[in-house]
Amino acid sequence: MVLYNTLTRQREEFHPLKDNTVRIYSCGPTVYNYAHIGNLRTYIFMDLLRRALKAEGYSLRHVMNITDVGHLTSDGDEGEDKMAKTAREQKKTPLEIAEYYTSVFFKDLDRLHIDRPEIIAKATEHINEMLDFVVALDKKGFAYETSDGIYFDISKFPQYGMLSRISLEDQQAGARVEVNGEKRHPADFALWKKAPKEHIMQWESPWGMGYPGWHIECSAMGLKYLGEYFDIHTGGVDHIPIHHENEIAQTCGLLGHPAAKIWMHGEFMLVDGGKMSKSLKNTYTVDQLIEKGYSPLDFRYFCLNAHYRQKLNFTFEGMDAAKKSLRNLRSALQKHKNAPHSESDERIKELERRFSEAVADDLNIPKSLGVIWEAARNPVKDGRIFDFAVKADSVLALDLDCCEPEEETVDDALKTHIEELIALRAAAKKEKNYAEADRIRNQLQSEGVALKDTPQGTTYTVL
Repeated sequence: MVLYNTLTRQREEFHPLKDNTVRIYSCGPTVYNYAHIGNLRTYIFMDLLRRALKAEGYSLRHVMNITDVGHLTSDGDEGEDKMAKTAREQKKTPLEIAEYYTSVFFKDLDRLHIDRPEIIAKATEHINEMLDFVVALDKKGFAYETSDGIYFDISKFPQYGMLSRISLEDQQAGARVEVNGEKRHPADFALWKKAPKEHIMQWESPWGMGYPGWHIECSAMGLKYLGEYFDIHTGGVDHIPIHHENEIAQTCGLLGHPAAKIWMHGEFMLVDGGKMSKSLKNTYTVDQLIEKGYSPLDFRYFCLNAHYRQKLNFTFEGMDAAKKSLRNLRSALQKHKNAPHSESDERIKELERRFSEAVADDLNIPKSLGVIWEAARNPVKDGRIFDFAVKADSVLALDLDCCEPEEETVDDALKTHIEELIALRAAAKKEKNYAEADRIRNQLQSEGVALKDTPQGTTYTVL
């Protein structure tokens, strides 16, 4: 199995550090609001990694945190605690806010067929572990105290930027006017924040009442449950320049090395070619997709058509195509169910091999989907093809064994679907939106459709 390591910027052959158990840490949600589909794409990537590792025969010890304290409105330690802010606005306690949004988050995971990690760790239940970590860093000389908290001194860690390749000199030169003038460097980050008396979430510490910084929770809980050095750390690409960089700095300060051997990151989801964020009010939840007539697995299928390290542009045209494709794929596979074994053994083994190789190739799920489509369209009907797809679905989790009524022939539906996507791709190219054009080509490739651009137009071949 080969995985891409953000830390080394290389594809690396994967073997567990110890025995046959893969130890993983995944950054979980800050439960102050609903998770939007851009957030959930990251957890679909996390789930695919879990399922791929299990398909390789590994067992898992996987930790995901729930941030219910310490994450400020700015990732750079500025503003109000997100949990406290929402609690104040909704006139509820932080515990009530956390319990509600955590339950909604896990409901979304279940609907998207995202397996839950073996260990779910809430920040508020690990305050002592975080304090022990901060005290140890302070004793080692990596921390300093200001009027509002305890900060990590990045000048004591020259390797800062090893994950993001950020230049501290450039950052210093381009820094904005500091909100906190007591910080020694703009990139110094809070390990522990001192709390004013009116703050509704605070605990005792050697520096008085306060609450943890956001970054310390992952380092402390990873150390507690996975040990000083574990296999894989996952998150979104937005974590690379600040959160994960700070995690690495504080863990190296305490232990002398990063917490994980391999760091993996899922790319952004765009919306209509632009940034998706709550602040821009252009996000969607799973419930909103359901209201528009899509199933959660339609969205999962939409995500599986792009590699986890590629940006994915969300459009409702894309969702319409995903909904139709998933329906047609299930219908095509049903034609093989219970059919006599008429295909050659070599053909069945070839399909199984190619699917497994694609999954093991840094989670090349679009390519593996292409193999499933090729199998579904196999002219010779064979029950083993259906069985192969159902087994492969342990990775894809798309309910491929589902039997749906067929409204049109698969051939007619396929032709319409391909032609619609080719037209959308041509429009994207005309608008110079090449990322979207590439996404559509990759989607068709994952469905077993090869495009060829000619002076006369685009032609296609169905594998």
